[in-house]
Amino acid sequence: MPRRHAPSRDAVLAALRTGISRQAPYGPFGGLPSLVRVDRGKEFLSTTVTAALGAFAVPVQDLPAYTPHLKGTVESLNDAVEQMLLVSLPGYTRRARPSGARGRNRDRDRALLPFAAFVDILLSWVRWWNTEHHPAGLDKTLTPLQAWQADPTPVDDVPTEHLAFFALEDDGRARTITTNGISWRRRAYIAPWMVGRTGTKVRLRHLPHHDGQIEVFDAADPRCYLGSAYLADEATPAQRNALRAARDARARALKADLKAAEKLRRARYSAATTAAPPRRREAITAQQAQAELARSRHTDLAARALPDLIPPRDPPPSWARPRPRRPAETAPGPPHAEPAAASGRPTGHDDPGGQHP
Repeated sequence: MPRRHAPSRDAVLAALRTGISRQAPYGPFGGLPSLVRVDRGKEFLSTTVTAALGAFAVPVQDLPAYTPHLKGTVESLNDAVEQMLLVSLPGYTRRARPSGARGRNRDRDRALLPFAAFVDILLSWVRWWNTEHHPAGLDKTLTPLQAWQADPTPVDDVPTEHLAFFALEDDGRARTITTNGISWRRRAYIAPWMVGRTGTKVRLRHLPHHDGQIEVFDAADPRCYLGSAYLADEATPAQRNALRAARDARARALKADLKAAEKLRRARYSAATTAAPPRRREAITAQQAQAELARSRHTDLAARALPDLIPPRDPPPSWARPRPRRPAETAPGPPHAEPAAASGRPTGHDDPGGQHP
């Protein structure tokens, strides 16, 4: 099954590094840009990309939505690649077809290109575009390479050693070399140069989404490069292929379950020609309903939870606890006068001693 590389920040960093470097095989085009415009893609606005460009004091401008004309050169080049190259390759799915055309797809008789062959064809087309083609936007007598060489605008080159780790992402913390190597993401990374460096504090940099290799720097001097480290006990290609096949099978099973659940969830009603309550079309027996409800209870984690199985423990004595509520006090009733004694003496309520003779 063909796989498409989704846009990500590692691809953006690789493209930026290729565009900046003027060394072979990327030159003579290149140089440090004065401004980078992006079209609100999250892979372009990631912290890694903006930090890498910020290290060279290159600002990143986030263009408003639905404004492709603000980067018309890039859009035109993308259209040229699609209309002049990709449309002729086998497996291209966006090729225009005659209206109402049916029949066998002609691409079924053509084998899909291996990835290496596709990259070679694409690079050959890029060389042809730059050195032989005469785009309409330029003078008809100039190729893009000739127009670049005739442009008197100065170019700011970046030293090769500064671009060596341009696309790498900083781990953000100091780590220690142990007898098992360097621990990162609960995995060990080892290298021959680590021998005799046990206890050394280091910092890591890595290419985003590529965790098979890391670059190690001295924690005291981030510019001091120590070397590369590689994942220990890495899975074999056969194990990786088996794991991918298992993941694909699980994804297909989940998609099938989701499709079946959506089909069961959909409600259908009979057509109505008179004012009457809606009537569902599907019918189900009581036994079928009970069986489906029983299956759902086995998959509902909230229904399967047993909150009283393990009672909570008392909090430690050092924790502050809320004050207990006081019992509600009854409000005193209104005062009432008691009748005086027949002898005329005050009652016990009026006697300070509260005593009677």
